[in-house]
Amino acid sequence: MKRVVVTGASSGIGEATVRLFRERGWNVVGVARRTDRLEALAADTGAEVFTADLTKQADVDALRDFVRDGGPVHALVNNAGGAFGMASVEDGDPDDWTRMYDVNVVATKRVTSALLPLLRAAIAGGQGAGGQSADIVTVTSIAGHVAYEGGGGYNAAKFAARALVNVLRLELAGEPIRVIEVAPGMVKTEEFSLVRFAGDQSKADAVYDNVPDPLVAEDIAEAIVHAVELPAHVNLDLITIKPVAQAAPHKVIRGELRPRD
Repeated sequence: MKRVVVTGASSGIGEATVRLFRERGWNVVGVARRTDRLEALAADTGAEVFTADLTKQADVDALRDFVRDGGPVHALVNNAGGAFGMASVEDGDPDDWTRMYDVNVVATKRVTSALLPLLRAAIAGGQGAGGQSADIVTVTSIAGHVAYEGGGGYNAAKFAARALVNVLRLELAGEPIRVIEVAPGMVKTEEFSLVRFAGDQSKADAVYDNVPDPLVAEDIAEAIVHAVELPAHVNLDLITIKPVAQAAPHKVIRGELRPRD
């Protein structure tokens, strides 16, 4: 049976991705910091779960051992990440920038380095999913492709995450391992903007106010699972997903979408 590790699995895109992989018949290891939410997800879906803070190497090493002991693994979805604040470059808190770089970039590097040997082992052992291949999917953001005011720290972290993915693809060329970047635009989830605005619900709600049909977590999960389940010779290097109401990070239409006269 095919097996995938999904980080950031306790809510939002990660949780939706765990659920969809399970619906498609995959064994799934969901990883996040909040044990209670992971246990509820496991009870609801039958997924394996593992509690870890991916900014800590000891936790990542423990995750590697847990995954290895559970059998072959065929895909990794690096979804854990987040944004903190909307301050200008001048006024931004360096601690927020450090946190964003740590969770969006360094944690992705830690997990990828830890699990890459396990992906190779599944291929070498003839245990590949749908052919002798493996997948590394990393969820970045359109903030890693287009800068916008107030996005300095998050832009910097996601641009770096995008660079990590691009370099990894070059370094793994010649191996049957697909490296896939999924770059979402505006996705309305229960926590992303709430965390960004330090729990200020009114500011979080204002992000999506009167925006017709922002994306939801399930939309991104669908793209992730689709990319992984394509024939092994097909690689979707970059999937950029935005709602129709969003032309760019800084250009979002509020109100009804309608043809011009």
